[in-house]
Amino acid sequence: MSILIGVGVVTTITTFYLGKKGWQAFHKAVGITPGVLTYQDYNAPLSLSKISWQQLNLTQKHLKSLPEQQLRQLQRIDAKVHHYQAYQKELQAQNKTPAVTESQFVLHKMLHTRLPEMLASHHQLIHTQTNFENTNNEKKAEAGELLQKVLNNIEQRLDKLLEQIEAQHLQELRVLNDYIDSHDS
Repeated sequence: MSILIGVGVVTTITTFYLGKKGWQAFHKAVGITPGVLTYQDYNAPLSLSKISWQQLNLTQKHLKSLPEQQLRQLQRIDAKVHHYQAYQKELQAQNKTPAVTESQFVLHKMLHTRLPEMLASHHQLIHTQTNFENTNNEKKAEAGELLQKVLNNIEQRLDKLLEQIEAQHLQELRVLNDYIDSHDS
């Protein structure tokens, strides 16, 4: 009788232990932590102190005068640059040296040199006080429009570059598929 009770206790403890480990493994596999619930409201106003940049090297001071729409656009640009950089690192890990096209070179120059320069100029213009308030407001509005135009241009270039990468990968898959199909017989 005591052997049956001992086996029952060991079976129960083992079942609970394996169940708990399985439950934790399931949560880890789907990317959540049990007992921790976090909700991110994407419509909440952005806080500069909470924004982290993955790839872009931007001065916080220059971002203070930007409207939320432009901050969100900068975050999207940063995420796209991160995807592109991950692709470049993946190629390097495969010992492939990608050829740098003119559009990639121009985009790199725009992101890492011209964008910080424009943000600095925009910040200086916004914080410059003159005696002519109407003229100053017109200049600030024009500066905002020019900055928006540059951000749109950069984002469009990134979109085109990422689309080219996707198309290249799809083409490689098609070529491999055709090669395998031609050697099936």
